[in-house]
Amino acid sequence: MSSPAAETYGPIFVGVVLNIVLYGIMITQTFLYFTVYKRDKIWMKLFVALLFFCDTLNCAFDIAFTYLPLVNDFGDLASLNYASWVFATDPAMTAIIALFVQMFFAWRVKVLTGSIPAVCLIMFCSLCQWCGGIGTAIAVGMIPEFTHFQQFEVIVIVWLAFSAVADTMICISLVWHLRKHKTGFSQTDDVVNKIIRMTVQTGLITALCAIIDLVLFLATPAGLHLIFNLPLSKLYTNSLMSSLNSRAGWKYGNGLGVGTSASELGRSQIKGLQMHSDYGKRVSVMNSVIHISSLSHATVI
Repeated sequence: MSSPAAETYGPIFVGVVLNIVLYGIMITQTFLYFTVYKRDKIWMKLFVALLFFCDTLNCAFDIAFTYLPLVNDFGDLASLNYASWVFATDPAMTAIIALFVQMFFAWRVKVLTGSIPAVCLIMFCSLCQWCGGIGTAIAVGMIPEFTHFQQFEVIVIVWLAFSAVADTMICISLVWHLRKHKTGFSQTDDVVNKIIRMTVQTGLITALCAIIDLVLFLATPAGLHLIFNLPLSKLYTNSLMSSLNSRAGWKYGNGLGVGTSASELGRSQIKGLQMHSDYGKRVSVMNSVIHISSLSHATVI
């Protein structure tokens, strides 16, 4: 006979473990960021620090709502069927972290593409998912029984569906613009391809996780969706941090076997290329990509 805790707290335990593992990766990413990119603007550093604080708080809450029923209330089978107020903080914290990350990517879409409709759509979806996450947290407080969570499925659908749409829109907007503005120079296009790959990898993983979470939530009341729900906040922060830290890896081959990062290409090099009139337009595009991917704009991924 299986343990009464297995059905609900089995998925919760796996989700919390994944959350903590990703938090460890986040610690490493944050350390690397503050070590390598000391010249980034102060607002960017404060933003990264804020995300790290939210991640830490979320991790502490996740450990707490696992500890309380399994240790403090050990032997009380009734406590295994109810979510505590600490559990209710998870959808709220996840939605807040997703809001921060998606708004940052929306800013990047604005800087790179200049598309106001795309930015407005991303911001609208991000705000909707934030409202859905806060609403889910409130609903958990009102209906704490795990087996009755599907009674507020509408607000959960709003939360996770709009989150997936926002992530997908960010990915499509950046990839479409970058592919359209390839320059024809192999050195530049190699960097653009790296940016595209990173955008797809970091953007779609959060969207896919949110979709799987939603499908499992609607398909079964067993709590399997929590395996994907609990680590979701860490996927958002790690996707943003990996894009920031990947700047050091974008290299241009200079024909001498020595790699040069995009931000290190001098203006004199670009001006020299501009002397070739046949490629004037292409070089101007390359210049804009380099400018966006420089430290001052914190990359375009």
